Amino acid sequence: MRAAEIRECGRPPVVAEREPPVPGDGEVLVDVLAAPITPLDLLCATGTSYFGKPATPYVPGVQGVGTCGGRTVWFPSPAGMAPGDGSMAEVAAVPETALVELPGDADPVLVAALGLSAVAAHMALTWRGELAAGEQIIVLGAGGVVGQAAVRLARTAGARRVVAGARSPAARERAARAGADAVVALDTGDVAELARRFEDASDGPADLVLDPLFGAPAAAAARTLRPGGRLVNLGSSAGETCPIESSTLRGKSLRLLGYTNNELTADQRAEAITFVAGEAASGRLAVAHETVPLGGAAAAWRRQGEGTAEGRIVIIPRPAG
Repeated sequence: MRAAEIRECGRPPVVAEREPPVPGDGEVLVDVLAAPITPLDLLCATGTSYFGKPATPYVPGVQGVGTCGGRTVWFPSPAGMAPGDGSMAEVAAVPETALVELPGDADPVLVAALGLSAVAAHMALTWRGELAAGEQIIVLGAGGVVGQAAVRLARTAGARRVVAGARSPAARERAARAGADAVVALDTGDVAELARRFEDASDGPADLVLDPLFGAPAAAAARTLRPGGRLVNLGSSAGETCPIESSTLRGKSLRLLGYTNNELTADQRAEAITFVAGEAASGRLAVAHETVPLGGAAAAWRRQGEGTAEGRIVIIPRPAG
C-alpha cells in the first residue's frame, strides 16, 4: 500500500510503498477515505511537542475517515504522540472500540476537515463554556477550523450575536462566510485598541469568549465581558502568555476556563463526533477545506504549516473510482 511517512522530524512526509498493517488484538483494518493535516500532526512531527520525539519512520495522521465492514467511520490515532501509524495511508489498523460510525449521508471529506477541531469548538462552547440561547459571544481565531466551526455552532445554538476576531484578511473573510455578525481585525498587539474594536462591534457586553489564541486578543476580549462572563481558552497561537490585568478578572468576577479534547471520555468524544457529523450532513456546519491526493502530501504539508492553504487540507489516500 502507499502511505506518507515522516522519516525525519522537522521534515515533510515522503510518500512510499509500505507493507499493509497487520491488525493486533482488538484492532480492525480501515480503508482510509480522508485524512486531514491538523496542527497536532504538524506539531508532533517537529519532534518538539510535549509528547516527546516520535520514533521514525511513522505514518502521520491523528484522525481520519474510512470504511470498515461496510460502515463509514471516523477514527482517532496516536500517531506522533505514541508508537504506531496514523491515517495518511491507504489502510490503517485501528482499535475497533475507537471507531465512530457516521450517518449514511455524511460527507467523509467534510467530516475529516471538521473532525476534532469541530469537537473542540462544540464542547468548549457547550460543556465548558455553558453557552445559552440569547447570549452574545466573541470567537477569536475565527478564520481557523475551530473558529469557523464555533461561529456556526454558536449561531445554531441560539446565540443572539456572534462577533469574530481574525488576524489576516483571508481569515476574516472565512469568518464572515461562516456567518459572524461582525468581524474584528486582530492586526495589532495593542490591547486597548483591540478592546475598543470589540466594543464597537458588540451589542453591549459579551457573555462568552471562545479563545484559541491567548495573548493580546484574549486580554482585549476579556475586557468586553459582562460581570460573571466566561472566557474559554483552548489554544495559544498568539502567545503562551496573556496580559490580562488582575483588575479585569476581579472587577467583574470573570471565569477563565481551560479546555482540551484530551479531557473528554471516549463516550463524550464519540457523541461529539456524531453531533458534528449530523450538523455537517444537515448543511448547518462546514469549514473551508481543500483536498489533495496522497502523492501531493509533502507540498500540502508545507502549505498547511505555512498557513497558505485554503483552509484545512484533507489528504485523499486512494484514487477516485
